[in-house]
Parts: sequence; structure tokens; C-alpha cells
Amino acid sequence: MTEIHPSAVVEKGAELGDSVSVGPFSYIGPEAVIGDGTRIDTCVRIEGKVILGKNNKILHGAVIGTPPQDVHYAGEDTGVIIGSNNIIREFVTIHRASGEGEFTIIGDNNFLMAYVHIAHNCKIGSNVIISNASQLGGYVEVEDHAFLSALIPIHQYCRIGEYTMIGGLSRVNQDIPPYMLAAGSPVAIYGLNIVGLRRKGFKSETIDLLKEAFHLLYTKGLKLEDALNEIANLGNHREVLHLIDFIKNSKRGIVRRWGGDLHNNSLK
Repeated sequence: MTEIHPSAVVEKGAELGDSVSVGPFSYIGPEAVIGDGTRIDTCVRIEGKVILGKNNKILHGAVIGTPPQDVHYAGEDTGVIIGSNNIIREFVTIHRASGEGEFTIIGDNNFLMAYVHIAHNCKIGSNVIISNASQLGGYVEVEDHAFLSALIPIHQYCRIGEYTMIGGLSRVNQDIPPYMLAAGSPVAIYGLNIVGLRRKGFKSETIDLLKEAFHLLYTKGLKLEDALNEIANLGNHREVLHLIDFIKNSKRGIVRRWGGDLHNNSLK
């Protein structure tokens, strides 16, 4: 049974699925679609065209779907699409997109910790963790299974590759390739995210291939084009092909700064 606290405001036109709960002093706008089993805590604001999947948990003070902080936004029809089984913690802000018909998109099974900001037109994959107070500028893309530690500012249009881990307080202004371990201000690459890859069940053979790709990119002194040609020779493995494709499609350029041997275990 759907439960709406008497102090909450659910505007006419909003669509709430089965077993949705809306806590005290929350606001649900008339264009919202809330999937089954979603829990909306106290003082949450959901405004504009927001489509939420099933079994999401949205905690105190989160704000979803408000207009973007974009000087080019002129009130066009945009929105936010969020999948299922996400945890959105206290005071997270997720803005609607800029540009007629566009959406800010978040996938499934993500964990957005307190004070995270997701700006307009961002695209977040699935199984992503973004830690406290990290701030994503407009049009940032984060692929599946990435882990962003706390207090990370990410410049607009940057991309974060799948299974990447970024250390806290890093400053990201270029693309971080998939499978990497990154940290620093400015950010540098320290190796592969070996622990993360093993925990996710990557086979030893795949990790060995990615290690070789890392060395070709960061420790051999090769030009980027030459490194990519050498990586292509490693074979038609899904992860190798994705790494190549990610780099070739980078608009801001990838981070090529190598942080050195500070984390030797990531190279073994």
C-alpha cells in the first residue's frame, strides 16, 4: 500500500506505483513517475519530469529534477531518468538536463552518498559508487562499476571509465580510462584497479592483458597512437577493445600523467 505522510505534497498528475512511501514535508511534482517500492524520506523535493524506477531509497533533503545551473537553459522540456534499486543519500542534488528533450540519466544499483551533485546531462551507468560531496559538472559520463571517492570535482564533459577507482580529493579535468587507479590534484594514473577487478571476478588472464595495456600507455614512453596500436595487438578481448574505443572517442583527452610507483601492488 502506498503511504503518503499528511504533511507531504503530491501534486495532481504525479504517478506513484505500489508500495511507495512519501515522508513528512516532501514534495512530488505533477510530472513525476515513481516506481513501485520506492521510499522517499523527509524533506525530499522531486520537481519536473522525473522518472524513477523501482525500489529506490531517497533520503532526507535530496533534490531531484530542479532546473540546471546552465546559463543556456531557457526552460525547455527536459528531465531526469533514474533506474531501479538506487540509494540516494542526504542532500544529493540531481538536476534536469539542458536542451529540448534531453535527460540526465542514472542507471541501476548505484550508491550516491551525502551531498553528491549530479549536474545537467550527466550519464551515470549502473553499480556506481560516488562518495560524499563529489561534484560532477555538466555532461559528465561515468561508466558501470566505477568508484569515486569523496570530495572529487569532475570537469564538465569528462568521462570516467568502467571499473575505475579515483582517490578522494582528486581534481579531474580529463577522461580517466577504464580499469585504472587514479588519484591526485591534478589527477594521475597509478596503475590498474587490481583489487576492484579481482573483487568483481575478473579472470587472471584478463587482468594480465590489462596490465600490459597499462604499461604500454603509461610506462613505456610511447606516443598515444603507437600505444594504441600495440594494445590492439593484444587481441580481440572485450576489455581491450573497450579500452581502445574509450580512448579513441575521448574529446577532452585521457589522463596520461603517470603517478609513479607509489602503489607498486597495482602493477603486480
